[in-house]
Amino acid sequence: MSTIALLPLSDAFEAVWPDLAAELGLSIERVTTPEALARHTGIGVVAAGGEEDALAAALRPPTNGGGQVVAVGALASHRLAVSALQAGAADYFALPQDFDLLRGWLRQRAGDPATREQRSDFAQHQRERYAFHGILGTSPALRAALGMAERVIPHRNVTVLVTGETGTGKELVARAIHYEGPRREGPFVDINCTAIPEQLLESELFGHERGAFTGATTAKPGLFEVAHGGTLFLDEIGHLAPLLQGKLLRALEEHAIRRVGGQHSLKVDVRVIAATHVDLASAVREQTFRADLYHRLNVMRLALPPLRHRREDILPLAANALARLAAEYDRPPPILTGDASRLLIEYAWPGNVRELRNAMERALLLSNAPEIAAADLQFLVSGAESASGAHGPLSFPGPLNALMKSAAAEMIALCGGNKSEAARRLGISRPRLMRLTQPHDSGDCPNV
Repeated sequence: MSTIALLPLSDAFEAVWPDLAAELGLSIERVTTPEALARHTGIGVVAAGGEEDALAAALRPPTNGGGQVVAVGALASHRLAVSALQAGAADYFALPQDFDLLRGWLRQRAGDPATREQRSDFAQHQRERYAFHGILGTSPALRAALGMAERVIPHRNVTVLVTGETGTGKELVARAIHYEGPRREGPFVDINCTAIPEQLLESELFGHERGAFTGATTAKPGLFEVAHGGTLFLDEIGHLAPLLQGKLLRALEEHAIRRVGGQHSLKVDVRVIAATHVDLASAVREQTFRADLYHRLNVMRLALPPLRHRREDILPLAANALARLAAEYDRPPPILTGDASRLLIEYAWPGNVRELRNAMERALLLSNAPEIAAADLQFLVSGAESASGAHGPLSFPGPLNALMKSAAAEMIALCGGNKSEAARRLGISRPRLMRLTQPHDSGDCPNV
């Protein structure tokens, strides 16, 4: 059973601790001095109902045990919360209104031994699954990127920016950094910045307080809080809205966030790994991405090469994918014929490793033979011809905006509805693609 050291500065909250400890499966060890609290190796609580002025002094002795101390008071004061955080508190909660938040904070950080053991086992499993030695490829560009990633692993707070086209394995590398590193037993939380509407993304990242907006009937922690002690992976960071870029920069600089509608900051211990297929340096020049945020993210940059630039890796990757997929479908792995191998090597792979895996799955399902021939991969050739206009140029449907909308719609269909991939192939941002697909009443060109 985990033990929480409690330093009460008053008896205002005496009735809170027995029930809370019983609910969470914790034991409470009362201490009488700040020095005794600082020596505790786990979670500490300083409770000051009515004695809030004494909080800062009680928090200032250094925590030699390496534990975290949370401050609890009766006043919902922004100034008091900042004072507590500056004195060394990991967080500040005002009771009774923050009781649910305090309970969640204690549950997340204390946990019982069984939970910690399960988390450790899960981390080991994920470490084996996402280890760098499991990332196939011998090309110099790939090995250089992975070598740089291995160098950043021991440094738990270094921000990493992973760049590369869609399907090059950016999330795979991010997970490997997390599960190989010192944060492996913490959570790995990922979010695609283009998958959530802008008006909801702020609440998703930073959380919100009850009543912060219509429909916010309860308080909700954001993903920064959920990722506390672990890694937050921000995919497609290049499409983050300007307002959120500023808030993300502040979170990275101060290691703290403020919930939507909140009055005080919450300290967070998170490594941020960001990924994008957008050229952020160009986005900075075009003033669509903040220069200060770019430099803050670009501490360690890992550039993953597209598959067409590492053709020596195509056949090993294809064979590995076939073996894994055949096992999933309970079939013997087929062999690639010489013609099929040449076709794979010569194909451009605009969707990179993800497209290669999908192609192998489709070929496996379509072929009943013990081998996969070039004829089983003709869908790659026909798809490339369609994308390159082999069946004739686009017809000019009228005004320029109609042509642009037609091209956008055709590319989205070609990419199977994947708007991010369609935007990449068209060489435009996803928001611009979305504007192109929106109906316009006027015959003038849309503002793109």
